[in-house]
Amino acid sequence: MDFSSLALNKNLLKSIAEQGYQQPTPIQEQAIPVILARKDIMAGAQTGTGKTAAFALPILQLINDSSCEKKVIKALILTPTRELAQQVHKSIETYAKFTEIRSALAYGGVSIKPQIAQISAGVDILVATPGRLLDHLINGSVSLSELEILVFDEADRMLDMGFKDEIDNILKRIPVSRQTLLFSATFDEAIFKLSKTLLNEPQLIEVNQRNTAAAEVEQIVYNVDEDRKRELTSHLIGARNWRQVLIFTRTKQGADALAKEMCKDGIKTQSIHGDKSQGARDKALADFKEGKTRALVATDVAARGIDILNLQYVINYELPYIAEDYIHRIGRTGRAGNKGLAISLLSPSEEWLLEAVEKVVDSRLLQQWLPGYEPDLTKQPKSDRNSRGGQKKRARKHALGEKTTSKNKGKSTNKHERRNR
Repeated sequence: MDFSSLALNKNLLKSIAEQGYQQPTPIQEQAIPVILARKDIMAGAQTGTGKTAAFALPILQLINDSSCEKKVIKALILTPTRELAQQVHKSIETYAKFTEIRSALAYGGVSIKPQIAQISAGVDILVATPGRLLDHLINGSVSLSELEILVFDEADRMLDMGFKDEIDNILKRIPVSRQTLLFSATFDEAIFKLSKTLLNEPQLIEVNQRNTAAAEVEQIVYNVDEDRKRELTSHLIGARNWRQVLIFTRTKQGADALAKEMCKDGIKTQSIHGDKSQGARDKALADFKEGKTRALVATDVAARGIDILNLQYVINYELPYIAEDYIHRIGRTGRAGNKGLAISLLSPSEEWLLEAVEKVVDSRLLQQWLPGYEPDLTKQPKSDRNSRGGQKKRARKHALGEKTTSKNKGKSTNKHERRNR
């Protein structure tokens, strides 16, 4: 099957051909006809499988076929992060190159005035993060009264980041009669619960076994002491002459500290996370893509939306607190059928995190030692601090931005950070 068999118009086919795409991916092949038929869908697809085009192309087709010539927002695409919003918007502009369809971008962390000006000029499609969209709706700078299509991209991550309240507020302000498309790399109870409130007789599309990692990504787990992780990371990059490596940490402070120490090791490294300005984040990502820096250290939130086609190496410096994030992390490599390598560094206190990951991917990940970096088996973790129950409680609070000594204060801070998305 080729794209011409999917009932797309000649202008879309021209833009697709210009990008060098010849055949649709499985998610595109299955989703595009369903969306064109105006049906709701709940689609499960790994990152790097072409899911953006799977909803962007049919949306452009439907808007192009619409008899309404007035520039009002007909399609809304919600994403969890600024980086993903930018990526999706860029794809839409690329596919709409030979059409009259206009799109706009709305996310936090930057001035709202240019966004208001662009939206006021008239657009057909709006790509937005929940917090900033709610700002626009409250200010009256965005109207969704004529919305026809609503897309949730990476819905699982949106829930993980605590956007449920924002989503509920947005839903109150849009037409009940609409087409809703929900895309998620992972499916769990929370996603299915959300789908029941959003979708009307949806068609379930799963192109891979549920919650699986990309088939072309080789996964390696190295056991190493916590205090030697940085040394091992720099050794892997330097000794193997890796030129472009994405590294994941759990915290913003950890990302900054690791980047600083790796620079001392002679590995040019930058960090990217939610506390950095949008300009700094854009520059760090651009330097990484252009090869000006060899390594980019990122938190899970900041890394969502990083799309580098030929990225070969991902290192989990720390395993994520939310096991499903492991799939998103390693999905940054092995994209579009390319091969990739994902290395996880595992300290003794993180065994329970690996077990959670293995449960999500439904597979055992082989642990091994790298000569010269074998863990010191004489070191014993403190039993009270490293008990699994205590670790899970502290990890959950930390992941949500809560402080163990002040629950309410933590939640307030977390909500502020979400709004800035």
